[in-house]
Amino acid sequence: MKIAVSIPDDVFRAGEELAARERCSRSSLYAEALRRLLAEAERQEVTAKLNAVYEAERSDLGAGLREAQARALSGRR
Repeated sequence: MKIAVSIPDDVFRAGEELAARERCSRSSLYAEALRRLLAEAERQEVTAKLNAVYEAERSDLGAGLREAQARALSGRR
């Protein structure tokens, strides 16, 4: 799909230089940049959802499990 976008001159120049160094087209460079931005946004959304779940739920082990974990980690039975 063809689109027209406006970007700052310095970003354009840096993109042109990177495309030349990577030996790729401007289109493939911008498409990859957008893919990475979208992936990062999705990761942040997942993290936010997990944080919301863990804010609402207790996350401590409780005394019994905490003691069992301590014994297991120390090698005692």
